[in-house]
Amino acid sequence: MTEAIRYEKGQDQIVVLTLDMPGQSANTMNGVYREAMAATVTRLEAEKEQIAGVIITSAKKTFFAGGDLNELIKVDKAHAKDFYDGVRVLKAQLRRLETLGKPLVAAINGAALGGGWEICLACHYRVALDDKSVQLGLPEVTLGLLPGGGGVVRMVRMLGLEKALPYLLEGKKVRPQQALQAGLIQALALNRDELLAKSRAWILANPEARQPWDTKGYQLPGGTPSNPKVAQMLAIAPSILRSKTQGCFPAPEKILCAAVEGAQVDFDTAHLIETRYFTELVTGQVAKNMIGTFWFQLNEINAGRSRPEGFAPYVTRKVGVLGAGMMGAGIAYVSACAGIEVVLKDINQAAADKGKAHSAALLDKKVSRGQLTPDQRESTLARIHPTQDDADLAGCDLIIEAVFEDRELKARVSAAAQQVVGVEAVIASNTSTLPISGLATAVPDPGKFVGLHFFSPVDKMPLVEIIKGAHTSDETLARGFDFVLQIKKTPIVVNDSRGFFTSRVFGTFTNEGIAMLGEGVAAAMIETEARKAGMPVGPLAVSDEVSLSLMSHIRQQAAKDLQAEGKSVPSHPATVVIDLLVNEYKRVGKAAGGGFYEYPAGGQKYLWPELKSRFEQPGQRISAQDVRDRLLFIQAIETVRCVEEGVLLSTADANIGSIFGIGFAAWSGGALQFINQYGLNDFVARARYLAEQYGERFSPPALLLEKAAQNATF
Repeated sequence: MTEAIRYEKGQDQIVVLTLDMPGQSANTMNGVYREAMAATVTRLEAEKEQIAGVIITSAKKTFFAGGDLNELIKVDKAHAKDFYDGVRVLKAQLRRLETLGKPLVAAINGAALGGGWEICLACHYRVALDDKSVQLGLPEVTLGLLPGGGGVVRMVRMLGLEKALPYLLEGKKVRPQQALQAGLIQALALNRDELLAKSRAWILANPEARQPWDTKGYQLPGGTPSNPKVAQMLAIAPSILRSKTQGCFPAPEKILCAAVEGAQVDFDTAHLIETRYFTELVTGQVAKNMIGTFWFQLNEINAGRSRPEGFAPYVTRKVGVLGAGMMGAGIAYVSACAGIEVVLKDINQAAADKGKAHSAALLDKKVSRGQLTPDQRESTLARIHPTQDDADLAGCDLIIEAVFEDRELKARVSAAAQQVVGVEAVIASNTSTLPISGLATAVPDPGKFVGLHFFSPVDKMPLVEIIKGAHTSDETLARGFDFVLQIKKTPIVVNDSRGFFTSRVFGTFTNEGIAMLGEGVAAAMIETEARKAGMPVGPLAVSDEVSLSLMSHIRQQAAKDLQAEGKSVPSHPATVVIDLLVNEYKRVGKAAGGGFYEYPAGGQKYLWPELKSRFEQPGQRISAQDVRDRLLFIQAIETVRCVEEGVLLSTADANIGSIFGIGFAAWSGGALQFINQYGLNDFVARARYLAEQYGERFSPPALLLEKAAQNATF
């Protein structure tokens, strides 16, 4: 077995510590690390007189990955004390290194995030490899945690409260050049040899090095919380934070507490405060939800668990996009950014050119922010070829149809494109609701047809829902999956059905909000409680974005299809409200000037005042908890139905799809994890109460009852 930390002393008396966890692709703060670090620090203290300084570097591609999430996710309240003691030991090791009395340098050869960056912060000097693979920062907040290895304490003492908070509260990650400008590191190196050479040179030039906070006369940059300027900032910080988290995410609130409280006490006490808050978060449910979904399940998806096996990875070289509206233009943009040639086709050249202009505008923004050079902008834009001519699609290995949600139109443009590209190309539809198996009849080989459902705005939304039609071949599915990863999106795979997974569940959310309005519940209450439940926007606001006329159109299309199949059309209490707004009040959504909200030019949107007189019933008493539960439960129940019907194929796809696709409450870890963490029996009881009060649609599905009876989880 190799050593987890290699100890090598050169002729210059400088010790190089190389982090190299055996049997792991990345270094993590697990039991093996803790033991190795204990032995290493003890040896350094014993040999101190013969040492000129210490360099910490890594043998892995990354520098150090941070806490071991396999360990963290298992820590429950019963083991809180053991965990707390363990963290204190780990932090004491770094403190002993920091105060050894010898210069200590971090030679950062790869990404140093979380615990990795905390090791670097304990060093007196930091040199990083100037490479785009290197990222530095503390992303713990994105997993419901805080930096518990001294990250809060040292960042605040190094940068001051105001400058440190964005790194801590937002999990802001930076590249080496930005880190140098921000004062997080002191030097850059072009290669590994230079990295070590610069580290050695600094040690020899600074034999008396110590941390600023261990130097006599040290003062916190920018001032302590009692400084009037800082106090002013801190007076409004909690309310700004609360408006962002709505009280659903404990981590940012605990980070703010640890940072501010720690800035008012000595270094060691600040560490105790940080460790207490860290233990509280680690043993809490929200962190478990977020680590499970945003780490383990997301990695499982990106590693290709839903991809059919037995097919070599496929690289798409040229994609044809049919329709240059918002969706088509967005798909063209993300494809061109990934280095793929794009043919953007619309009914006339002007429409196609307008679609390309969308990419130009997005790229200009990136250039103005310094994220892109003008040359990179030009080469990306040059990959998009706008046209009105089907013949220009020749040579495309993938066609994505992104026209209006109309079956005949979709069939016509897909068939025309297929004749140009031939039998080898994959034909995909970016439909949000129309069943893929039906659309596939437009092309000669339905095995080559697949659904690729993008979300708006395409450049920002991380998810693509891949829909497997009745005849979609495994090879086509694998090619679709590879394309989604190629454009740096997250793929989930679902089986064909009306609305697939995301649109179905999203529809239950908007309909429930609209139904409550129809019952007389105040619109402002519906919108506020949706955000308090953890949804990014309220159901009425999001319905305006989608447009009520489109919702109405989709419903009519579904009714027509169901009648043709001899099935009855299910009614929903929201339908009456939507019909009133569209047909009687002529308020069809944001794009048309107004729906549930008014959109004054250049001003903030506000709820249409007429909603009060037309819908609200002052006597309608409904608890805030019922509003929140109705909005979350209806989505979770519909998700279970998707599992039951075989539309969803994995729990990871359900959780990630619900959060990334429709903004389901992220604190819960996703629609199925929401049920798991609530407790299945408790969830069933609450669903039955909601069904009695508000309608049959809340009745727990058979699969849910079955799992609850077995004491199982999703």
